Amino acid sequence: MTKELERILPLVQKPARYTGGEYRAVVKDKSEVTFRVAFCFPDTYEIGMSNLGMRILYGVMNAIPEVWCERVFAPWGDMEEQLRAHGIPLYGLESGDPIAGFDLIAFSVGYEMSYTNILNMLDLAGVPVRREDRGEDSPLVVAGGTCCYDPEPISDFIDVFSLGEGEEVTVEMIRLCQRAKAEGWSRARLLGALGQVPGLYVPSLVEVTYNDDGTLRALTPKHGVKLPVLKRIVSDLNASYFPTQTIVPSTEIVHDRVMLEVFRGCIRGCRFCQAGYAYRPVRAKDPQLLVEQGIAACKDSGYQEMTLSSLSTSDYRPLERLCDGLLDYCAPRDIGLSLPSLRADNFSMGLMRRLQATRKSGLTFAPEAGTQRLRDAINKNVTEEDLKQSCRVAFSGGWSSVKLYFMLGLPTETDEDVLGIADLAKKVLAWGREFGADQRRGIRVTVSTACFVPKPHTAFQWEAQVDRAEYMRRVTLLREHMRDRNITYNWHDPDTSFLEAVFARGDRRLGAVIQEAWRRGAKFDAWSEYFDMARWMETFADLGVDPRFYANRERGRDEVFPWEVTSVGVSRDFFARERERAYQAVITPDCRRQCSGCGANQFCPGGVCDA
Repeated sequence: MTKELERILPLVQKPARYTGGEYRAVVKDKSEVTFRVAFCFPDTYEIGMSNLGMRILYGVMNAIPEVWCERVFAPWGDMEEQLRAHGIPLYGLESGDPIAGFDLIAFSVGYEMSYTNILNMLDLAGVPVRREDRGEDSPLVVAGGTCCYDPEPISDFIDVFSLGEGEEVTVEMIRLCQRAKAEGWSRARLLGALGQVPGLYVPSLVEVTYNDDGTLRALTPKHGVKLPVLKRIVSDLNASYFPTQTIVPSTEIVHDRVMLEVFRGCIRGCRFCQAGYAYRPVRAKDPQLLVEQGIAACKDSGYQEMTLSSLSTSDYRPLERLCDGLLDYCAPRDIGLSLPSLRADNFSMGLMRRLQATRKSGLTFAPEAGTQRLRDAINKNVTEEDLKQSCRVAFSGGWSSVKLYFMLGLPTETDEDVLGIADLAKKVLAWGREFGADQRRGIRVTVSTACFVPKPHTAFQWEAQVDRAEYMRRVTLLREHMRDRNITYNWHDPDTSFLEAVFARGDRRLGAVIQEAWRRGAKFDAWSEYFDMARWMETFADLGVDPRFYANRERGRDEVFPWEVTSVGVSRDFFARERERAYQAVITPDCRRQCSGCGANQFCPGGVCDA
C-alpha cells in the first residue's frame, strides 16, 4: 500500500473495501508474470465479492501461471473524491498498481443500472471511455455477464464482449492476447482475430443502419465475422473449476457464506425470464462432488453458513440426497444450510425436515401472478393448490412467515389479475392459521411486487412495458385491497425499472445518453443515494432521444432487434410461438416432461437434452 493511500483511507467509509490483503487473495511475483488482468465489478466491494461467477473466473485466470488477475471494485463516492483529489488512479487490490498499465480490463456486467459505473471506473483508471479513442498501448476492455446478451447500448465503450459462461472462452481469449502481445500485433489485428473466436463479439466489426422511423434496418458484419455470435457454455460442470479455496473478505459482504452451484440452466421456460433461456440447457453437478466441495470450502474459509445456488434449486433431482450429505457435516457444527430459489410446486416435507436440521429462516416463493390465467400466460406452471400444499408443509413444520414475489405489468394483465395478488396473500395468511403455525408469534405474509421489464431473448421481447402512471395505479389498487396488519406490502421503484427496460432492449444510440448522463454525475444508479431520475430524463431530452421508444413501444413482429448480434441458442421462431401461447394462456410443459424444441439441444451430446 502506498503512503498516499494510507493517508486517505482513514477519511472514507469502510476502508477495508480498498486495502486488499485478504486471506486467499492471489499475489504473484511480477517478474514471473507476462500478462495482467484487472477484473472489474462495477459496484461496491460488498456486492462484487458476493458474486460466485467472479470468484470462479478469478480462480480460472490465476490458474494460468504467467497470468495475474486482480480485483477492482467501484469506489464509493467518498473514496472517488479522495482518489481524484490526490491524483491516485484506480488500482488492482492485490498489487496496488494502476490498472491502466494492465493488458486487459474485464468487466462483469449483470445489471443495466451499473452502466455509468463502467465509464466512471475507466475514467478513474485514466483509460479513454470510448473504444475509438484508445490507442495501441491502451488495455483491451472486455465485458461479460447477462447484460451482454444485448451489448449494443454500451458497445461504444467495450472492445470485446464475451457471451455466455466464461470458464473456457476467457482462457482462449487470454491466450490469443498473449500471442498478440508477444508477436507485436496491432490492435486492429487482435480485434479481428478475437472476432473469429466462438463466443466473442467485437462491436467495431459490425455496422449498424437505421430506418427513417428509428427502427433498425440492418446489422452488417465486416471482415468475415459471422452473426449472430452464439453463447459459450461449459458442458461438464463436474470437470469445471470451483473455488473451494477462495478469498475470505476482511469486511462484511452481502452473501458472506459458502455458495454451492448445484446446476446451471432451468427446465421451466417461464416466458418472462431471460436467465431461464440464457443458461439453457440444464447441466447438473454430481451430488457427491458437491458434498466434497461444500465441506472443503467450509473448512478452508471458516464460514458458518452454506447456500445452494441455481435458478430453481428444488428442481435438482438428487436434492434430498445432497442435503443429507451436507447436513452430516453441517448440523453437528451448527453450520446453516439454506436453499433459495425454491418453487411452490415441489417444496416437500422431506425438504422441510432437512432445512429444520440447521438454523431456520423465512421461506420465499414467487408465484409471479395473482391468478391462474396469468400464471398460465407467463408459463409459471404453478397452481394455487401447489402453493397451498407448500404452505401446509411450511406452516405445519413451524414456519410463521412467508414472502411472496409478484410482478405487475405482465403482458395480458388485468385489474382482476392485480386483485388476485391480494386474494392469494389473504389465502396464504388463512392457510397459516389453519395449518398450525405458532399462534403466539402470529403469521406474517410479506408481498413484494416489481414492475415487469421485457428482456431480450425471451417470449416477451416484443412487449411494451407499462408506463409509470399505470404501474402506480396498479400498486395503489393492490394496496387498497390488501389492508391487513399481518400482511406487509412492498413495491419496487418504477423509475429504475423503466431505465432498465430502456437499456435492456436498447441500441447503439443510447451510448451517447449513457456517456452524457455520466458526465453530468450519474453513477451508482442502482443505489437510491445516487440515483436521479430527473438527470436521466433531462439528458434524454437534451440529446433528442425518446426513452419510451425503447421501453414503452411494442416491437413489430419482424422488426430487427439490436440484440440479434447475439444468440442464446434458442430460436426466434420458438420465442414467437411462446408469445402466441401466452396470449392464449396455454402452458408449455417443462423440459423434463416434454421437449419444446427451443433449439438449446444443439449444446447437448448427440443433440439430446438431459434435463
